[in-house]
Amino acid sequence: MIQPDAAPGGGPVATLLDDDAWDDLLNYIEEKRVIPIVGPELLRVEVEGGSRLLYEWLAEKLAARLAVDVRSLPQPYTLNDVVCWFLASRGRREEAYTRLRTILRETTFAVPRALRQLAQISDFDLFITTTFDPLLEQAINAERFAGAASTEVIAYSPNRVADLTVEREQQVRPVVYHLLGRLSASPTYVISDEDTLEFVCALQSEHLTPEKLFHELEHNHLLLIGSNFSNWLARLFLRMAKRRRLSDPRDVGEIVADSQSLQDQRLMAFLQQVSVRTRVYSGAEKFVEELHTRWMRRRGRDTLAPVAAPAVQPLRFLPPEREMPENAVFISYAREDLAAVQKLKAGLDAAEVTTWFDMDRLEGGDDYDRKIRQNIARCAYFVPVISATTQRRLEAYFRREWSYAVDRVRNFAEGAVFILPVCIDSTPESGALVPERFTAVHFTRLPGGEVTPDFARRIKELIAARPR
Repeated sequence: MIQPDAAPGGGPVATLLDDDAWDDLLNYIEEKRVIPIVGPELLRVEVEGGSRLLYEWLAEKLAARLAVDVRSLPQPYTLNDVVCWFLASRGRREEAYTRLRTILRETTFAVPRALRQLAQISDFDLFITTTFDPLLEQAINAERFAGAASTEVIAYSPNRVADLTVEREQQVRPVVYHLLGRLSASPTYVISDEDTLEFVCALQSEHLTPEKLFHELEHNHLLLIGSNFSNWLARLFLRMAKRRRLSDPRDVGEIVADSQSLQDQRLMAFLQQVSVRTRVYSGAEKFVEELHTRWMRRRGRDTLAPVAAPAVQPLRFLPPEREMPENAVFISYAREDLAAVQKLKAGLDAAEVTTWFDMDRLEGGDDYDRKIRQNIARCAYFVPVISATTQRRLEAYFRREWSYAVDRVRNFAEGAVFILPVCIDSTPESGALVPERFTAVHFTRLPGGEVTPDFARRIKELIAARPR
């Protein structure tokens, strides 16, 4: 599959993919058996000084915001160097994350070409990123949805386990999974080596592992493109993804494409001796360019033009807007019930009822909670989705949403309607584990989330009669 070249230390290493290897890879991609894992080397952006890697630029900006003495840092310095100096100078850890969030929110970048090229490969339906920025999500939205915020975004953090919301074959839109956290004002994403250590330890914990995601990592071919993993972190990541000894026989392999792995003689020696299914390619952007060119050639295309979304993606379900519209119906649900909630939303959309629910459910911290509480405070009606899942989960964020809705009802006149419980399965109303205020209202049964004409008509009438 790979043509061998010479390693820096004289041993053979696999660095080039021949035509047969590329064909094999493209066949696997077309069968949706390949998962790209995107790292910071693909984040080349245009800034005031020209083209830069985003993380290098952020390190400079953060150092200036935190008044870090960069003369005392190793050159070139990294985000980790800046954060470590700041903490050693008795800086508040949380301040580094809020400053970084402010820096990114103040700047708008054109989506990097490499990310656009990956997004155009429409056979990719699950992307994993080890970066915290929104650029990959923006690339997919731009190339597949004409800029609409239609990509599902999930972010892991050690204090809030977030898994794929549905089995991969049930996905109705592409997914971006932030394995090392997503930009937030809270310290729920990786900006230092210590953060990386915490995330890796949590991801290996029996109770903190996103099982659906790791099942996909274990049973699919992986493209690790542009990661900046050190020697031992690269080894650990591969072992963690494959959940078995790397020397054990397996049917799937990995391609590592970056600027540094080939220069690491010890890592290359380890891969040669232990992980024979791992191949290494020199250059992340170069790899994406070649992959994109070959995939386009197979599809009869040769330009970086917008790619139409696959027919399976739009269906009847249009993802909720990022911000809640005025006079919308707030749907509260357990993430395991997402497929039924999508049907519920599609049915109400067809009846011209504006709905909103938080599809990401993953932005940790106070900002996330404040956003949800504000949306419940100003929505037109509140629809809690009750199911066997909500019966089973005695502690979950949707129960906090229910509590916020009950708090709002206390301000309502007697008999005023605000909460409209919906049950999507056979859960008995009498034994439902819900707030007392819910049981004062008759449950509407919509098996599987299928909206009935009566339910759609009732909500439309309620909204029409609602005081403005």
